Order: sequence, then structure tokens, then C-alpha cells
Amino acid sequence: MRQTRPLPDTHPEFSFIEWPGFCEYRVENWRLARDGSGRIIRGAVTWTWADPIVPVILSLLWPRVRWGLLTGTLAVVLIAVFVWFRCSQVLHESVLLFPPHGIQFECHRGFPLFSPFFVSRNFIHMSTLEDFVIHEGLRRWDVRYFLAAFKRSVTGELSIKNLLPHFAVLLEVYQGAQRTMFRRDLDTPEG
Repeated sequence: MRQTRPLPDTHPEFSFIEWPGFCEYRVENWRLARDGSGRIIRGAVTWTWADPIVPVILSLLWPRVRWGLLTGTLAVVLIAVFVWFRCSQVLHESVLLFPPHGIQFECHRGFPLFSPFFVSRNFIHMSTLEDFVIHEGLRRWDVRYFLAAFKRSVTGELSIKNLLPHFAVLLEVYQGAQRTMFRRDLDTPEG
């Protein structure tokens, strides 16, 4: 296994991991501050100062509140929602390339201090892969770029799987996928 960071100055959260027989492009859920200070801004939160407030408030209210079915159920639901949001954060997303078999998209979710609790994987076989492109979409007044893998099903329907990091990362993954999976050299002009 060999791990490199192709964009260490601008996007150190992006890494390329090469294994025998396949490679992985991984984007972790953190980034550098845009002010040039080098501060790390985490997307997945471990514990904040507000987290201990919930048990303290519950311990103070417990003897004073007459816990009926409604208030007890509400407290359990609120705690369950809080725990769910903490344990289902995106830790990292990956694109795995298995030449000549196909492409796999992965999303790892969980609590940042532990290994992932949930992993969603979507494999697209090369025989059903129509195209692998950088696409753009609009969100309010913002243009967002994303990787899209077009998959043709047996019935002829076309489904799209996507990944949404920064454009420089997308370009690196796209060029690597084109070289690895489709044996295309993107540095030479077509003609």
C-alpha cells in the first residue's frame, strides 16, 4: 500500500491510496481554513462544549418534573435524535477503481473517534458503466461541480452516482479514473 496526498498545499484532506490491483481516492471530512492560517476545520464533530449540557439539564430536571408518558417519551426521542446525528456524520467518501472490473463509491459514517458505524457501497461494473464525468449543478446562486458515474441498467434506465468535493479534487480523481479505467491519456490533445 502506498498513500500520497496529490494536493498537499490546497487540499490535504484528499489522498490517493494505491493497493495491489486497485486504487482509492479518498476525501476526508475536514479542510483548511480559507484565510491562509492553516487552521483545520472539521466537518465531523466529536464533542463540543454544549454536549455535557444535555445530561446536566436532565439530571437537574429529573427530580422536579413529573415524568409522564409524554414527557418521558419526548426526552427519549430527543436523546435518540442527538445520538443519531452524532453517530451518522460523514467521516470520508471514496472512489475505488478496480481495473478492469469497475468503480465503487463508498461513504463512511460514524463517530470521529471510532471506526465507521455505517458504510454504504455502490459498485458499478464496467459493462454497465456508460460514462464517468465531471458535471455541474446549481444550488441557489452557486455552481457546484460533482463527479458523476452514469450506469445503464438491464431495463435501459440510466442512474447517476455522484461525489461532491472541491473542483481541484474532482479533476484529480477524474483524470486518475480516465487513465486507470479507460486507459486515456488526458495530457495529450486529441486529434
